[in-house]
Amino acid sequence: MPTRIFLIVSTLVWLPYGVFCFFQPGFLEGAAGVTSLSPTGSTELRAMYGGLQASLGVASLLGAARASFAPTVLRMLAWVFGGLASSRLLGAALDDGWSAYTGSALGFEFLGLGACLWLLRSSAEARA
Repeated sequence: MPTRIFLIVSTLVWLPYGVFCFFQPGFLEGAAGVTSLSPTGSTELRAMYGGLQASLGVASLLGAARASFAPTVLRMLAWVFGGLASSRLLGAALDDGWSAYTGSALGFEFLGLGACLWLLRSSAEARA
């Protein structure tokens, strides 16, 4: 049950945010200081902040709906959270890019990574 709850919460975070960013890529300028300078840039924001994040939400929904998919989705999310957190932490250190947005994102990413790892370990112990 904790895995299903986590995946439902993940769906509720990733999917709406991704859809919103797809349709409103200009939102990112005020929220994170990210903007596009060309139509290609707007397309990139729609793809990376919109499509990619919405896809994570759909995958989370699939894992919540079908228990057999949950471990695979948790592994995928662990890699995503880990990649985002480590890149953001290193990037902030290199760029001196510390902000409230960066801190909030790091908290979300490290919390998500920890939850994924804990849930994967718990399910492995339950099967043993």
